[in-house]
Amino acid sequence: MKRSAWRYLWKSEDIRQKLLITLLLLIIYRLAANIPVPGINHDVLGQLSQAGGAAGNLFNLLDLLSGGTVSNFSILAMGVYPYITAQIIIQLLIPIIPALERRMKENPREAQTFQEKWTVILTVPMAALSAIGQVNIFNQLAGGQSILLNWGFSGPDLLPTIATLTSMIAGTMFGIWLGQLISEYGIRNQGLSLIIFAGIVARIPSSIGQLLSDEQNRWVVLVVLIMLALTVFAIVYVQQGRRNVPVMFPGRRVGNRMSMPVKSNLPLMVNMAGMIPLIFAQSILTFPAIVASYFVASKTPWVAAFSTGIYQTFGGNNFWYYMIYFFMVVVFTFFYTDVLFTQQNYGENLKKQGAQIPGVVRGAPTQKYLTKVQRRITLPGALFLGIVAVLPYVLSAVLPVGARSSTLLLVSSAGLLIVVGVVRDTFSIIDTELKLHGYEEKLIKG
Repeated sequence: MKRSAWRYLWKSEDIRQKLLITLLLLIIYRLAANIPVPGINHDVLGQLSQAGGAAGNLFNLLDLLSGGTVSNFSILAMGVYPYITAQIIIQLLIPIIPALERRMKENPREAQTFQEKWTVILTVPMAALSAIGQVNIFNQLAGGQSILLNWGFSGPDLLPTIATLTSMIAGTMFGIWLGQLISEYGIRNQGLSLIIFAGIVARIPSSIGQLLSDEQNRWVVLVVLIMLALTVFAIVYVQQGRRNVPVMFPGRRVGNRMSMPVKSNLPLMVNMAGMIPLIFAQSILTFPAIVASYFVASKTPWVAAFSTGIYQTFGGNNFWYYMIYFFMVVVFTFFYTDVLFTQQNYGENLKKQGAQIPGVVRGAPTQKYLTKVQRRITLPGALFLGIVAVLPYVLSAVLPVGARSSTLLLVSSAGLLIVVGVVRDTFSIIDTELKLHGYEEKLIKG
């Protein structure tokens, strides 16, 4: 009888300790997520959580990225989103600024430390800007009502405003710190992902409860669960997709003898960008509707008409919005994949190792060839991401009105990508840990 090494998961003291530390830190994070921002106006917050269109889309996106903490506007309302934004900005600046790109190539390990340091530093102003922008946007979307009882940068509102901003920035840094602790002492390199994952998973039962509470549309639960299962299967299938490029590594000299060259493969991912293109596209598409909402009530007729048209087009409730969203996700997938692939510089790295792709010259020609192959296999991955991105909105359009909001939360495209990606990566990391501790299936008897 074939037995799995996973039965030793709890017997290994080291792995058990890492799992318990991870669980404890996630519990602390979820407890802190219930601490509200000082002076929150719960009535206005309730109105925003039930809003549709651009307001609802932006609210749900921020709620997703913060791990479900925007819905009660806690001190962790921004979650780790400012850190993710800072990380993306640094990654995009590296190929643009020659000095940074040269530094990454000369000493990758030191450059990685430098990159992490400046990501944390950049997170602080990004968190401050995000906090101010979040409150102002929510106030505008709430029809001019303030989501906070005291908000302003003059007079008696100044100190309460500073206290609110300080608590939100501190909450973000606390969440990042917990994530780093998980990555260091728990499941390695999975801290921030697990924090977002925990928020998404914690929100699913309430979404199912909302669907079940509608007695007339209980059949929607079955439809949603079937679509959820099919989408998860498709995400796993595409995310596991690889194109193996044959690579020849030179033989090694052992004494007076030379070993034969080693044939291996360089796996190129079908979807290297992950969920980043969805974040880019959603944020950019929501922005025009937010800006237009300031001028909808303008006294100038043509300004009001133009703003209304923009608001309706980018409000998330029409066919053109879905088409633009699909197109932008595809474009950003190619763009971000190119950025990441250029940073990895396979051509130069293979040349340093003396490796060569059969029939391709080492160095720049190798990088050019691999870039061409990567772009070809990115096409199906990009199209798939576009389909997954618009799926929740299509599903919400065909389902009964009462079930739409909870359905959107339950089958969020970015949420599914995070959940599936984190589960897959966590499974792989734990499996590797078991093998490192000697608990490998082929070595276990009985």
